[in-house]
Parts: sequence; C-alpha cells; structure tokens
Amino acid sequence: MMCDLARADNRRIVLPALIAQEGDRAGRRFVEFFTAQIRNKNTRAAYAHATAQFLRWCEERRLTLQTIEPVAVAAYIEQLSELREAPTVKQHLAAIKMLLDWMVTGQVIPTNPAASVRGRMALRFC
Repeated sequence: MMCDLARADNRRIVLPALIAQEGDRAGRRFVEFFTAQIRNKNTRAAYAHATAQFLRWCEERRLTLQTIEPVAVAAYIEQLSELREAPTVKQHLAAIKMLLDWMVTGQVIPTNPAASVRGRMALRFC
C-alpha cells in the first residue's frame, strides 16, 4: 500500500506504506527528511533507495514502524551484506539510522532501533 502527499509544486510524493500507516506526522517527517535534512541530491537519491528497500523488507515481514526492533535491522543488514559490498551496506545502514533518528526527534517513534546495529567490518590482510 502506498500513500501520496501533495508537494508545493503540485507534484505528488509517494510514501511507503510503513510510513503512511503511521499518519500525517510520520508522512510529513519522512518528506522533511529527504527535502530539508539531506541537501545533496546524490545522497538524497541513494538514501531514498536504501530506506525504500529497507521499508519494503519490513513490510514483507509485517513489521510496522512501531514494531521494528534492533534484531530486525541487524537481520536486514546481515542479509544485505551477503548480496552487496561493504561500502553499500555501510551506506544503507547510515541511511536507515538517519531516517529513524529523524523519526525519533519528530516524536514519531520513541527510540531508534537501528542505533545499536553495526555493519560488518571489511577485512584487510597485510
């Protein structure tokens, strides 16, 4: 399920279902994250892709924004690390952490379930 919001220029912003089902405050906060918080357009696009992929993964597991726990974020990152290189996984985790931090400061969720999750370290051999 997707929901959309009108933008100032009359174009529509499609919200992930996980965000839309939380109501207007979550929807507004989600849009603000990508418009006001992330100024670089390339970073914005990369973070939008990363968070959308994570939110779809959560939806498939019937999680809500309120029920996501650190173990779910860790499972997602573990699964992603089997498919992607370490820098991509690190970027996805950073995007997820920032979005969920933004939701915490906007009082949409009480705590950031991604805050304690660490990515895999790249191994270096001398």
